[in-house]
Amino acid sequence: MPYDSNLDELIFSNSWENESTRITVSVYSYNGGPKKLQVTRENKDSSGIFRFTKLGRLSKEEIAAVLPNIQEAVNNM
Repeated sequence: MPYDSNLDELIFSNSWENESTRITVSVYSYNGGPKKLQVTRENKDSSGIFRFTKLGRLSKEEIAAVLPNIQEAVNNM
């Protein structure tokens, strides 16, 4: 069965952003299944538009900023 975005239910989402990047912590449930955590990163391109990129490594500043969002996401699971 291929992925169907209509079956993906967003339970929770919260973002942290600085001048060049945005990290979003979300909880999704696919087709009524178990709730799962998703962490994504978007970087601004030269025209100032956010573009999806690999999450990669987090700096200490980023961890401190998104940790409360992760804890809130866990509480929504």
